[in-house]
Amino acid sequence: WKTPVPGRGHGAATVVGDAIYLATAEREREARSILCLDRVTGERRWLCDVHVGDLTPHKNEKASDASCTIACDGERLYVNFLHAGGMYTSAVSLTGKVLWQTRVCDYTVHQGYGSSPFLHESLVLVTADNKQGGKVAALQRTDGTVVWSHDRPEKPNYASPLVQEVAGRAQLLLTGCDLVSSYDPSTGERLWEVEGATTECVTTTLVCGGLMFTSGGYPTNHVSAVKCDGTGETAWRNETRVYVPSMLVKDGRLYAVADAGFAVCWDCQTGEEQWKGRLGGTFSASPVLVDDRIYATNEGGETYVFRASPDKFELLGKHTLGDECFATPTICGSRIYMRAAVREGDVRQEYLYCVGVGN
Repeated sequence: WKTPVPGRGHGAATVVGDAIYLATAEREREARSILCLDRVTGERRWLCDVHVGDLTPHKNEKASDASCTIACDGERLYVNFLHAGGMYTSAVSLTGKVLWQTRVCDYTVHQGYGSSPFLHESLVLVTADNKQGGKVAALQRTDGTVVWSHDRPEKPNYASPLVQEVAGRAQLLLTGCDLVSSYDPSTGERLWEVEGATTECVTTTLVCGGLMFTSGGYPTNHVSAVKCDGTGETAWRNETRVYVPSMLVKDGRLYAVADAGFAVCWDCQTGEEQWKGRLGGTFSASPVLVDDRIYATNEGGETYVFRASPDKFELLGKHTLGDECFATPTICGSRIYMRAAVREGDVRQEYLYCVGVGN
């Protein structure tokens, strides 16, 4: 099935039970909303306006006003939007009712906003780096109360927070603002912080063997591996431009799709390049790993499937859906949920596509 999506957004589909949730924004109504669809049929169940009016618009033509991917704990939906000159985190019920909203900090738009919330224990972890000086914060899931927060540098950045079990403990890991930072996600204690990333990062970090991997594209291109034991040591670094698509780890290898349209595999511990393969087009969506296959969709809606193997680059297939795609595909069960747009003359219409075996 395919279902039209009102407005525009780059957030991925969030699948929970028999429902699918999407963040979207309609410029004409100045609305930022959550759309709920039936997972089986694609039929629209409800649309909840989280904010209307006082739009804080993006400035980069590739950005959107709804680039956040919704988090869900089975009881509530959590979403980040810009509104009235600030970044707000909101909780919405599974039936489409706004439960609470917390203004995390003021926000000065440089390119746009793209950070998604992360759930840890009873907390919602959020970031809002910007030129005015942002925040990394933990909010109580039940009512949005700020449990802890830290000021961030006065620099633009777009990376989402992530909690990983590494170096013997849970660490909230952040990249960007020229820093690599680690916090205790429960208390907010800063565990360690070192220089080791560029100013503007978009990708979500990941870990392997005590290392975390950072990548960014402004003002310098880099991929690096930083030790998570607090020593601040960088194990290896290169100048590959992996700016927007996040990377993947499997069996001690780091896989990336560069913005410029090639795939690459490195050894996680040494940074040694295992192979590089040409795909095609420009990439903003992140690749997705399923078993030993990686699915990577470019901005033109072309999805490439290649093997997650260190031996060689092996392209398994290619398919095109829609004319434009910035959202990462969501793969669940035997189906792929893809958010893509079709252009008919000057009209751009987004759809959520469900691709897979029939009922």
